[in-house]
Amino acid sequence: MTTETLTANVTVTERAAHRIAEIVAADAGKSMLRVSVEGGGCSGFSYHFDLVEGSAPDDIVIERAGAKVLIDPVSLEYMAGSEIDFVDELIGASFKIQNPNAVSSCGCGTSFAL
Repeated sequence: MTTETLTANVTVTERAAHRIAEIVAADAGKSMLRVSVEGGGCSGFSYHFDLVEGSAPDDIVIERAGAKVLIDPVSLEYMAGSEIDFVDELIGASFKIQNPNAVSSCGCGTSFAL
């Protein structure tokens, strides 16, 4: 599977794009949200969200409604077909990733297993 194919499969909802734009507007010098997958968490892998100034040469950049999301090629393999959303529920507001590759996840929604 090529990087171009994987890029098309990760989407950012309108709700998430608007929230990302709000967050970066409030943090001078940071203009993008980096989403990465790292080992650890209660289910084996966990998502990490960081505000950054710029992208690395091999980052995949997903743009929507003025918001930019960066994903490194290794994380992209784990996230193929995912949707990045922002939810505001009674238990709190957060970014949620709907990952079709995950066979299980923890209650907090930031940890998953493949």
